[in-house]
Amino acid sequence: MIRRITFFIVKLILALVVLSLLLTLMFRFVPVPVTATMVMDENGITKDWEPLENIDRNLVRAVIAAEDSKFCTHDGFDAEAIASAMARNAQGGRIRGGSTISQQTAKNVFLWQGGGYFRKGLEAWFTLLIENIWGKRRIMEVYLNVAETGIGTYGAEAGSQRYFKHSAETLSRSEAARMAAALPLPKERAVVSPSGWLRRHGNTIASRINVVANEGLDGCVYE
Repeated sequence: MIRRITFFIVKLILALVVLSLLLTLMFRFVPVPVTATMVMDENGITKDWEPLENIDRNLVRAVIAAEDSKFCTHDGFDAEAIASAMARNAQGGRIRGGSTISQQTAKNVFLWQGGGYFRKGLEAWFTLLIENIWGKRRIMEVYLNVAETGIGTYGAEAGSQRYFKHSAETLSRSEAARMAAALPLPKERAVVSPSGWLRRHGNTIASRINVVANEGLDGCVYE
């Protein structure tokens, strides 16, 4: 009996590994049609997939500045950011994450929102896969197309059309910074006419876009 159970578990794990590899390989070339987050969104889905060349570089630089300044140098995980987040969380208050853009992309595409060690373990597995199979440019392209950018709104193009009434191909530094500032909590943070801390945060991201450009922190996306 124990042998049968063990054999079944091994077969199940192997099947999941093969399936995850096939999905990762497919999405290396094929646009992601839908995600679990989109399906479970009670507000519906507004999205429009665009290749990276049709998304303004200002937005790429803005999300790197806001979310993951080491995007081009890490292997999917930022050990320093994770340690810092754990230290802050140990002090209580609002839980903060240390996820990279790669980890967020893995979660958004293959998994579901929410915590838990099991989901985090799967997230780590898919992060390793996309880092090695997709590469940085594809990770960024997928991230900017599946990230939630507003209520029922997904991706850079749909977000740009919603907030600024024009394509993501022509985002100004200010527009890109405001979208990036809202990404962690797109249902709660205003993109148009932000105020207070959010406005200051957006201005900081806008100024850091120059740092990303001058230091080539987005170089891996365009090499």
